[in-house]
Amino acid sequence: MAAMPQTPHKDDLPETWSFLEAGIDNVMMKLEEGVDMKHVSDSNALIQNEATGSHLNVLKLTSVFFTYAVHNFCTSQKAVTSSQGLQAHRGAHLLGEELYKLLGEYLSRHLAVVYKESQSHAEEALLAFYIREWSRYTTAAKYINHLFSYLNRHWVKREIDEGKKNVYDVYTLHLVKWKEDFFEHVHEKVMDAVLNLIEKQRNGETIEQSQIKSIVDSFVSLGLDENDSKKPTLEVYRTYFQTPFIAATKQYYENESRQFVAENSVVEYMKKAEARLAEEKDRVGLYLHPDVTKLLTETCLDVLVTAHSNLLRDEFQILLDNERQEDLARMYRLLSRIKEGLDPLRATFENHVRRAGLAAVEKVASEGDNFEPKLYVDALLQVHTRYQNLVDEAFNGESEFVRSLDNACREFVNRNRICKTTTTRSPELLAKYTDGLLKKGSKAAEESELEEMLTQIMTVFKYIEDKDVFQKFYSKMLAKRLVHVSSVSDDAETSMISKLKEACGFEYTNKLQRMFQDIQLSKDLNSNYKDHQEKTYDDDERKKMTCERFQQFYFGKHNGRKLTWLWQLCKGEVKANYIKNAKLPYTFQVSTYQMGILLLFNETDTMGYSDIQKATALGPEVLDPNLSILLKAKVLLASPEGAKPDPSTTFSLNYNFKNKKIKVNLNIQIKSEQKQESDDTHKTIEEDRKLLLQVRAKPPLPDPLHASLCIVLFFTNAHQSAIVRVMKSRKKMKHVQLVQEVIQIVKSRFPPKIPDIKKNIEALMEKDYIERLDGDEIAYIA
Repeated sequence: MAAMPQTPHKDDLPETWSFLEAGIDNVMMKLEEGVDMKHVSDSNALIQNEATGSHLNVLKLTSVFFTYAVHNFCTSQKAVTSSQGLQAHRGAHLLGEELYKLLGEYLSRHLAVVYKESQSHAEEALLAFYIREWSRYTTAAKYINHLFSYLNRHWVKREIDEGKKNVYDVYTLHLVKWKEDFFEHVHEKVMDAVLNLIEKQRNGETIEQSQIKSIVDSFVSLGLDENDSKKPTLEVYRTYFQTPFIAATKQYYENESRQFVAENSVVEYMKKAEARLAEEKDRVGLYLHPDVTKLLTETCLDVLVTAHSNLLRDEFQILLDNERQEDLARMYRLLSRIKEGLDPLRATFENHVRRAGLAAVEKVASEGDNFEPKLYVDALLQVHTRYQNLVDEAFNGESEFVRSLDNACREFVNRNRICKTTTTRSPELLAKYTDGLLKKGSKAAEESELEEMLTQIMTVFKYIEDKDVFQKFYSKMLAKRLVHVSSVSDDAETSMISKLKEACGFEYTNKLQRMFQDIQLSKDLNSNYKDHQEKTYDDDERKKMTCERFQQFYFGKHNGRKLTWLWQLCKGEVKANYIKNAKLPYTFQVSTYQMGILLLFNETDTMGYSDIQKATALGPEVLDPNLSILLKAKVLLASPEGAKPDPSTTFSLNYNFKNKKIKVNLNIQIKSEQKQESDDTHKTIEEDRKLLLQVRAKPPLPDPLHASLCIVLFFTNAHQSAIVRVMKSRKKMKHVQLVQEVIQIVKSRFPPKIPDIKKNIEALMEKDYIERLDGDEIAYIA
């Protein structure tokens, strides 16, 4: 059992301090002799523990008499004089100040000894010494702070409340003294040792990371707010640790990256840079303070990426050419982290995709003019799919790269070798390809496969500028499919129209949807006519004068309408009973014109060109191509052999006709008919565009005596004139503004040309829809 210490006389300062100094020495000495730190980390817990060993018992006894001595001295007669009020208050101040001053001097002497000992250590040994002394010192500071708790609660608190500077609670005083009397002398050597340790780790060596963590924590603990000593700041950490650490990091990676780039490929450098960035991110979590994260990341990016960004960008085209998706993704990740790092890449990517698209179209065009629309559309889709996948996988689907892809696709879809003669070629070919998919016999047998193909069609469709051209061709082809009942399915037709409606709105597909209603009306009309025939004519009579009888029936139900026969769209089947050695008679699927030619051979086996022409009343532009088809199929034979249809040619039935199929399709659209139909469609488009730009604000009603279904639909579904619509709402506006607004309205249907808009403005002025005022201003005429 330790001897009970004797407390000093409460009025004797030297005696009191001598007693207190001995107690402080005892705390410092016992901690240095090996008191378990966990027992003294909380001074209150230490005092309450009865079974921690002889060292702690001594400390416990010391604490009791120590705090008693501090209390007695601060409340002695010297402090409480006969005078009341201010004098008594001042006396207590003087006594507390003496103790506080003596404690500070003691700590300075102690730290001088610690500093002297530190001079014999260097590098990692210095770090170990610093950490050990810091731990002992701060643990003792907590205990001593408890011993001087009365001083803290009264004198220190009063001084701080009165605004006294450089006065702290006893624990904080320990930190201040550590910083002033020890830290200021050793921080440079300590940081040199820390930075050397970090460099070793960066070079691949294993280090004691906990040492750096302890140093960081001590630097953080030394940060004090001048206005509030209990509020920590990061000033010391940032000044003495973070600043030299960032400078060393920058220097290290400047040297490493410069040497690595000189000795390795760009791809290998990107791998190295990415690995280093990940290492530095992990380093923060291992032993650095989170406050350094942003500055460390910016420094590493500046040195590793920004400084070598031109080198990386120069490699981008090479990686694109070789489809190095993984390396492109790595470049994207690196350059996306620096300001404007990706801008040059987006421009390069856009040009690359555009060139790839043009090259794909060039390959299709090199096969000649007779390529299938599928070949063209597939070429466009393959380029888009390839680079859409690249954007998604390598560039993380980033919106600006998507924009670059869209810009490139829009260019090569609308302006390529095949579109060189006319920019409307792409929508026409796309419409034909769609028609092929939606016809019976499409190779996309599965419904899901067909739906996927229709979705791909919409991918190309969104890039087409002349959407009105697609609409016009599509509507004509849809009409044929409906008339010939050749659609693969109603669901597929509805799905495609729904996709177009979603892309362009109700107005765009209104006419297409009404076609289905027209087909139902046609079915009802045919059914009514069939009933009428059965009631009116016998079997033999029904086979004669069919056209005339239908006209009579139709005009009897619809007074004032015009009925137009579209012979080129009619078709039928004929049985060939004349062919020798045929197990079953062949059935020929033919157009009306072909049927007319073949039926002539019921009366004779051989006919001259002039006789056929006279009997059918067909002009050479129709007769010649149809005869050519029959010759090519070897249904007819020409004399002289190999002759083409002309007035000197004679035609005869081929009794030895052979074909692998029993049902033979001869109803093939003639190229001249296709070209004529395409030319007519384009003329209609041009007229529609004029009307769209011009005067459909109040369209004139069609003459009821001459109105065809097409005309009625045209006026029913037409847009209001773009120019008139704008002027009607604005009343007055400048010419330039009018042109710009019209472009905005019309561009969703087709890219308008400014000269065309100006021409139509002039046309509307001539028709008194609008008038020109002074100052290049235009006004609407009500």
